[in-house]
Amino acid sequence: MSNREKFTEVISTGYNPKGESIIMGAAMLDGEAITGSHVKIPLKTMNRHGLIAGATGTGKTKTLQIIAEQLSQQGVPSLLMDIKGDLSGIAAESPGHPKIDERHEKIGLDFKKRKSPVEIMTISEQDGIRLRATVSEFGPVLLSRILDVTETQAGIISVVFKYCDDNKLPLLDLNDLRKVLQYATGAGKAEFTENYGRISTSSTGAILRKLIELEQQGADRFFGERSFEVKDLVRKDKNGHGYVNVIRLTDIQDRPKLFSTFMLSLLAEIYSTFPEQGDSDKPELILFIDEAHLIFDNASKALLDQIESIVKLIRSKGIGLYFVTQNPTDIPDGVLSQLGLKVQHALRAFTAKDRKAIKLTAQNYPETDFYDTAEVLTSLGIGEALISALDEKGRPSPLAATLLRAPESRMDVLTDRELSDLIADSELTDKYNEDINRESAEEILQAKIERAHEEDIKEKAKKEKEKASRSSSRRSTRQNPIVKVLTSATFIRGVLGILGKALK
Repeated sequence: MSNREKFTEVISTGYNPKGESIIMGAAMLDGEAITGSHVKIPLKTMNRHGLIAGATGTGKTKTLQIIAEQLSQQGVPSLLMDIKGDLSGIAAESPGHPKIDERHEKIGLDFKKRKSPVEIMTISEQDGIRLRATVSEFGPVLLSRILDVTETQAGIISVVFKYCDDNKLPLLDLNDLRKVLQYATGAGKAEFTENYGRISTSSTGAILRKLIELEQQGADRFFGERSFEVKDLVRKDKNGHGYVNVIRLTDIQDRPKLFSTFMLSLLAEIYSTFPEQGDSDKPELILFIDEAHLIFDNASKALLDQIESIVKLIRSKGIGLYFVTQNPTDIPDGVLSQLGLKVQHALRAFTAKDRKAIKLTAQNYPETDFYDTAEVLTSLGIGEALISALDEKGRPSPLAATLLRAPESRMDVLTDRELSDLIADSELTDKYNEDINRESAEEILQAKIERAHEEDIKEKAKKEKEKASRSSSRRSTRQNPIVKVLTSATFIRGVLGILGKALK
């Protein structure tokens, strides 16, 4: 048996799932695609998370597009973080191209022009369905980790949440949280001290400064109502195709704290909302996190621990997380070890540091008799990738250099008019784009402070009036000595006696 025949047998055995699957492309040996040797990923294992990595311009975004549209065709919704702004084309059919036909002929697949049902979403000032969450939903633990506060300050945040729960004060946005913190060391200091212990102004001041930092990155638009319901991420269209939810994030690349805040809030909400699913035949939802290094760069240890914990636990809810980044080394080891599917595009070796990184990357993949993995990593062309997946029993599949299929949808973005029409036609736009500003902690506490101030004014006025009354009474009883003599009984009798004698 030739080396080619051996390789073909290994691929057909390792990538031949019995259940539903998505087809990534055809396996390659010695730089050539073996027509019909399809690399298939079982839907059953797609909740085991994954990685799409590679240098800029090697095709990571198109790989993400291929997976998302195939998931949609099989009824699995997805959520895509569109940081570069080039994923909206999934909502339109591919125009086709002779090179696409040539590629698919090599792979052994018919090319179909198809679009997917798409929702355009936003957490910033861009147009789209607004994604928001209240401060209460975020919770004190997650908020403390995002703000990277001290243990003492985290305790104060927990006390603030407890106070609001006890007094039925809705914590909706950052203004509410700021107002309660100011109240705790100001007008409500005595109330807090009596019921919750003394809170220092230096600690609340430090927390307020952290809030300002978060606001400067645009978080004030994210916190508030109406809260996004995560069940709306798992919708299907009338044909049973899963919606591809594209979140436009092109204007927050320089605001990693906002990105981290949103991501952790979303993951925490999904985890707390979705029921336990176990190992079902297909995932409930797949999330693609592009430019994943934005989450991990400069993250505190507490925040990294929170992310790692969520990654480990959330797959039991039927949720798959796929990190898209330039190099696997961008992902912490604790998270990287949890990723079952790895799609590795080409890496470039320009420096000694690059060559060292490539050797480390090669060690993340299964050993193979057919490739020098480190060498292949630098020789892959655009639209080619090394793939290692999990089979239906959770075992790593053989490493396969793969000629990837082309997206069936447009590989370019929608026009501004197309975007506007898509957003306007969505049934979610009216639901989430209405601005709601109901009475919450800020207004309730402000009214409480104003009532207390009015009562103080009334009490002071009452005391002033009583004081004036007492003063008047005292003046009326302290008569002038001359008047006192003139009005005395002795004086009057004397005057009357003199007058009587004069009359005689």
